Amino acid sequence: MYKTIISIILWPIWYLFFIPSLVLMYFLIYVVPKKHYHFFIRPCCWIYCFLAGQWLNKENDIPSIDGQPYLYLFNHVSMFDQFMIGAYIKHHISAVGAKEIFKYPVFGNLIKSYGAIPIIRSRLNSAIKSLSLVEDAINRGVSFIIAPEGTRTKTGELGSFKKGPFHLAKNTGITIVPIALIGGFRAKKKVDWRLKPGFLTTRFGSPIKKNEYENLSVDEISALIKKKIQKLIEGEIV
Repeated sequence: MYKTIISIILWPIWYLFFIPSLVLMYFLIYVVPKKHYHFFIRPCCWIYCFLAGQWLNKENDIPSIDGQPYLYLFNHVSMFDQFMIGAYIKHHISAVGAKEIFKYPVFGNLIKSYGAIPIIRSRLNSAIKSLSLVEDAINRGVSFIIAPEGTRTKTGELGSFKKGPFHLAKNTGITIVPIALIGGFRAKKKVDWRLKPGFLTTRFGSPIKKNEYENLSVDEISALIKKKIQKLIEGEIV
């Protein structure tokens, strides 16, 4: 009952800020250079979480902006995931998203203008083309956040990884940053509309450079990153 009551109160407040903020950021994307756009994104990410009853925490150091581009890989647990990461990244990052979200009014145009790349995971040729576009962007110095699981967990456990992100790493030599997101599954489950106020923790792992994985296969890189994310989830420093 508590979750239902608090959610009925919080969701209208959340949308009263979310929708106008999207409109504002949509106009700002055309006047603010992408390298400075994070100055607007970061506080918005904090507010999105706060208005949903969540308080953000960070553990471990964020990689230096001088080491870009980065491929930030994280466990996909909640609608808050991108906000939990975006609140702390002090440089331009892009993302890969399901093609359907690019059809949303305002939001779809915003993320497309920002540089996000749509993907249809069920269509191999389309997915390959999308990953090729991501590779091109990485080679131009653009960092990305990607959930290797592809979709949000329904159990709270770390699921199987798709191979796409690790082909990207293998082909570009990008530095990989594993991230564990803690508390998001409790805050908002995929199968439940209700919110549960609490704390959200973003736990950054140490950057993994090309020379640490270049001799590994795609499957071996995937296993390495999954192991590191799992250890971060369990509270170990990696």
